[in-house]
Amino acid sequence: MASLIKRPTSQFWVACFTDRTGRRLKRSTATANRKLAQKIADNYEAAACRKRTALQVRRVISSLHQEIAGEEVLQTTLRAFVDSWLERKEPEIAQATASFYRNAANKFLAFMSDRADADLTEINRDDIIRFRNDESKRFAPKTVNHEIKFLRMIFRAAKRDALISDDPAEFVDTVRRGKAMVRRPFSIAEIKAVLSVADPEWRSMILFGLYTGQRLGDVATLTWQNIDLQQGEIRLVTHKTYKTLILPMAAPLRKHIEALPVSDDPVTPVHRRAFAIVTKQGKSGHLSNQFADLLAQAGLREKKPHRKTGTTGIGRGRGSASGGLSFHCLRHTAVTMMKEANVPAAVVMELVGHDSERMSDIYTHVGAQAMQKAADSLPDVV
Repeated sequence: MASLIKRPTSQFWVACFTDRTGRRLKRSTATANRKLAQKIADNYEAAACRKRTALQVRRVISSLHQEIAGEEVLQTTLRAFVDSWLERKEPEIAQATASFYRNAANKFLAFMSDRADADLTEINRDDIIRFRNDESKRFAPKTVNHEIKFLRMIFRAAKRDALISDDPAEFVDTVRRGKAMVRRPFSIAEIKAVLSVADPEWRSMILFGLYTGQRLGDVATLTWQNIDLQQGEIRLVTHKTYKTLILPMAAPLRKHIEALPVSDDPVTPVHRRAFAIVTKQGKSGHLSNQFADLLAQAGLREKKPHRKTGTTGIGRGRGSASGGLSFHCLRHTAVTMMKEANVPAAVVMELVGHDSERMSDIYTHVGAQAMQKAADSLPDVV
């Protein structure tokens, strides 16, 4: 006979029953009425033993609920559950992550079409595989695999909440990755070529990227309260790892900063246009496209379309996998130049804010004097 349990986090009874193969299953009854829940649990077990369809089971349960409670059983649709999960998750994650989750959710819901408003139990493994294969025709493996991992989180949560008995995404494999992109550092001549075609704001961001080794999003969102000219330091918390960094200013960067118009308001962005873009969009993808255009103007990479083109759907994002230059290469450039100047690896990693736990475990604390010496080892490209 089917039994009932109650989870501490839910008001609803959960049915525990055995299917025709002897597997013990659990499924929410979606009711707090114990008498009704027991009838639903018994019908679950009967359905599992007789191979009833999910639709037949829901009809039986709905009929029972109407008979006892005088109202229909509320169903949880795929769209409703995804929206509620995103709402719960948003305070726990970074803005850029939330933006990616929402985008991935919208793509999956659009792919499911009318079935996005069907009951969550109707989604199966084949749906996930078809979505994965469809996405892999248009996007790089890394993007597709992130979307599959997102769906795994969604359906794992639904199973944990006893809304589904089986997770349709659990055993869906990720897409095989292509050849990994190998980033290379800029040469001094290449950096000067990009600087020659950059406007003042981009010129400033390139110098900050080179002399601090920081990512594009962190450079774009710097404000004047991050800059301490008196101490000769830049203080920030990285967006990706939330690591607090105190970076000494290399002499060329300090000279550049001193020439910038300083605002009396400390929260004023150093790079206003870039700050507005990242703040509005929650990510730096648009800025990456702008930098790619600068590289093309400087003759350092092929001009790429901003949107997907042709039947393959391959656009700028997939083209970047060719190993071309990007803003992130400035970070590699800083590391390479410091290593060529015989700066100890621990100092280099501390200066650029290496986020590897393994590296953090190996390397010891680095003093401010060693950090300043490392920064001063970088050449003046201005």
